Amino acid sequence: MSAPRILGACLGTCIHTAGILSFLRLAESLGYEVEFMGPAVPVDRFVARVRETNPDLAVTSYRLSPETAAGLFAELERELASSGPLKVRLACGGTPPVAEVARASGLFETVFCGGESLQAVQDYLGRGDAPREKRPPARTLVERVERQRPLPLLRHHLGLPTMEETVAAAREIADSGELDVLSIAPDQNAQEYLFRPAEMPSSGGGAGGAPIRGPQDMRAIYEATRRGNFPLLRCYAGTRDLLQWARMSHETIEIAWGAIPLFWYSELDMRSSRPLAAAIGENQSVMRWYAGRGVPVEVNDSHQWSLRDAHDAVAVATAYLAAYNAKALGVETYVSQYMLNTPPGTSPAMDLAKMLAKIELIEGLHDDRFTSLREIRTGLRSMPVDPDTARGHLAASVAIGMALGPHIVHVVGYCEADHAAGAAEIIESCRLVRGALNLALKGLPEAARDPALGRRRRRLVSEARRIIEAVRDLGSGSADPLVDPAVLERAVRTGILDAPHLYGSKVAAGSVVTAIVDGRCEAVDPRSGRVLPERRRLLSLSRP
Repeated sequence: MSAPRILGACLGTCIHTAGILSFLRLAESLGYEVEFMGPAVPVDRFVARVRETNPDLAVTSYRLSPETAAGLFAELERELASSGPLKVRLACGGTPPVAEVARASGLFETVFCGGESLQAVQDYLGRGDAPREKRPPARTLVERVERQRPLPLLRHHLGLPTMEETVAAAREIADSGELDVLSIAPDQNAQEYLFRPAEMPSSGGGAGGAPIRGPQDMRAIYEATRRGNFPLLRCYAGTRDLLQWARMSHETIEIAWGAIPLFWYSELDMRSSRPLAAAIGENQSVMRWYAGRGVPVEVNDSHQWSLRDAHDAVAVATAYLAAYNAKALGVETYVSQYMLNTPPGTSPAMDLAKMLAKIELIEGLHDDRFTSLREIRTGLRSMPVDPDTARGHLAASVAIGMALGPHIVHVVGYCEADHAAGAAEIIESCRLVRGALNLALKGLPEAARDPALGRRRRRLVSEARRIIEAVRDLGSGSADPLVDPAVLERAVRTGILDAPHLYGSKVAAGSVVTAIVDGRCEAVDPRSGRVLPERRRLLSLSRP
């Protein structure tokens, strides 16, 4: 079967070819056969070539005055009607004023004005099929990722103080087509007390997210987003009763993937009163529940340690432990989130080295029953308060993170250091990120080939393996120490897994001291301030 054909030309006296050539190059990369007639092509010559070649799609471009464009489009209509009707699909590209005239002409099935996302253009073209206006929305994460390559999906969270505000914002975001995955952020009361209404405080509604109070609120958000680009939905896990949250999310919003902690939302971080070992066991049971239904799972643990200034080796080791547990519990598609800029003093080069070390260990677990998707995000702690500075930081962070080849970008709204993002701010943040993506996709230096990054990656992999073996050694009588809640709890209590912000914890050692050294987060000797190799740090834990 021959490839579908596209014929393109700049009409009249227009010599601006950059836009139409970009469109044709994209079409060619998707499997089309393309022909470009060049700039300043007379209308009659363009129509004659259309009749001669009978393309699947004929594309015109015009970037001069809208008044002249109106005359050209009228001439095009007359030429197409002359010598008998000509059945051809037409598309047009131009400046926004020209695009408005093109739409009013009624000639074109699609009109581009330059503000469309690459995803929107790619959706129109399809992948080597005949051009089409719209395809049925992808209903699963894996399908959506496959359909959108090479662009990653964009994800952002949404939770405003009232359900009315949240539903209206969700509708506006869906209509924009800018966001692929909307994460529902319930307020703190919902996360802890939704399934225990008698215990829910009468105050604090809407604090930290949307006041979700039952399945009806989840369904309202779902229904509000069945429009535009039909974004996938997911929801925070809740800090208690995680299985009930999972069931409700699966039934009401067709949750795209579940994000479940391994150690957290427990007495360890005080976001829940759950004892640590019991929390680990409950969290594992929810991972298993999702796995049994074929729902992808993210275990958002590693950056939780880094948010508390854990040194990089612990961040890498806990990234592996999270993925290892997901695989052991039957998860087949694992979403591995790589939070950049955390702790904030981390340099971009050392950040990439840390993430490459995580990728090496996690993707070493891949087989025919387990694979992972890479998700990058800007670290919230690193976001500047000033909105203009934050916009630049967001774009730069994402551009750097593109060196990791992500499937998903978790967009952090530029305003999040000051206040929760509403619809307009989420849409603007997504557009900022798309600008960074479009530039990065033209080609970035290969971080994996940088000698300094390679040395740091290898060191982190080695030190993380020491930590993992130390955890395994705690459970000599366990069938699999790395998934045994009692062993994992002991790893925290003894300080094998530790972070400075856990000082004073009833369940963690909280004794490690860390510092940023040449852009790396390192464990250091509290007396000398010198970097403490992992072998020495772990040996010191066994001393009385």
